[in-house]
Amino acid sequence: METNIISELTTFIEHAPTAFHAVAELKEILKQEGFEELKESEKWKIKPGKRYYVTRNNSSIIAVKAGKELDNYSFHVTASHSDSPAFKLKENAEIEVAKKYTVLNTEGYGGMICQTWFDRPLSLAGRVMVKNGERIETRLVKVDRDLLMIPSLAIHMDRKVNEGRAVNKQIDMLPVLSGSVKEQGEVRSLVAEELGLKDTDIYGMDLFLYNRMGAVRWGSDREFIGCPRLDDLQCAFTSMKGFLAAENNQNINIYACFDNEEVGSGTKQGAASTFLYDVLWRVNKALGKGEEEFYRAVAGSFMLSCDNAHAVHPNYRKKTDATNCVYMNDGIVIKSHAGQKYTSDAVSVAVFRMICEKAGVPLQYFSNRSDEAGGSTLGNIAMTQVSMNTVDIGLPQLAMHSAYETAGVKDTEYMVKAVATFYASHIQADSDGNYQIY
Repeated sequence: METNIISELTTFIEHAPTAFHAVAELKEILKQEGFEELKESEKWKIKPGKRYYVTRNNSSIIAVKAGKELDNYSFHVTASHSDSPAFKLKENAEIEVAKKYTVLNTEGYGGMICQTWFDRPLSLAGRVMVKNGERIETRLVKVDRDLLMIPSLAIHMDRKVNEGRAVNKQIDMLPVLSGSVKEQGEVRSLVAEELGLKDTDIYGMDLFLYNRMGAVRWGSDREFIGCPRLDDLQCAFTSMKGFLAAENNQNINIYACFDNEEVGSGTKQGAASTFLYDVLWRVNKALGKGEEEFYRAVAGSFMLSCDNAHAVHPNYRKKTDATNCVYMNDGIVIKSHAGQKYTSDAVSVAVFRMICEKAGVPLQYFSNRSDEAGGSTLGNIAMTQVSMNTVDIGLPQLAMHSAYETAGVKDTEYMVKAVATFYASHIQADSDGNYQIY
């Protein structure tokens, strides 16, 4: 299974240079598995035992498997995110330089490691809004050729570059498009040509730079994956695989993949939005369940918040906690934080530990150093809209937020097994915080 799952993962990531493309790929997987699309603007008709999905903004997606025996049901949820740090193209993008070059005006999306974007083949991908008669339609575009590069400054012109230098996104990170002067609208013309349209057909664009370098297996035993956007498409993919592999007639299984985690989740399609709550409420109502049943179901529900974790770096071991540090290929990571940057607590950790024991999957535990500020993820943000017991988990990786990241081969399979076991289990909670898992 190992070789197949890694091949599937890297193919998925290759086809998903932006959150829009990631959701399009997830939609296609769900369609092939017999899921029916729901529209937020239309009335929902849902039947027990059936499968559905709904998108918001074409960059977030939630899929639903409704059980057939919902006498004492709850929601089993996984949440991941579709976006990764990148550079977004500004509206008037073309900048002429010395009448010899054209560079593109961009801005940072999320907290990327800027230096890793230098000297790599790049291109453009994203969403384009197209006028078709009286309609405005969404089209995805991926310019599938080496189009751009951000050249480094030669060491001869910056002798202290290896001593550390601040990178200015407005000055240092502008990609070169051409060795000649291009007029304003050149990018629009290029995108129109890719889509077989006229320039005047394009009414709006959300375009991002993406790294053209493909995935590789590396290491003496080929135990590592090198790939763009592992954070968080590795979790988005493995959660989906586990979701599809499991059946559970006693619960409503939910797969959620949100956009905009890298910029705080505070959008209509982010984890801080009403998207998850809206879907759970509407599914509950469409199944003929009432308000009291909904709140009872939520009270007994459980979420896996799935976002990758920091593995110990061999050159920077002191950057990680002395006893709560993790390694690639050693298992799924449970993340905890006293300040609640992560949602894990004794209850949710215990439940997930039992799940992993059932799955035969190893576990690791991660905490930040107490004198270092760590990142956060989408679990605690999602809980502001709909509250349920949640554990923050992920897969260990190196170079998080680099243009090219590294993760372990074995961990991908571990995640699929654990998530499938989670979805197949019936987790029964009582009001005293006790759980029965069977």
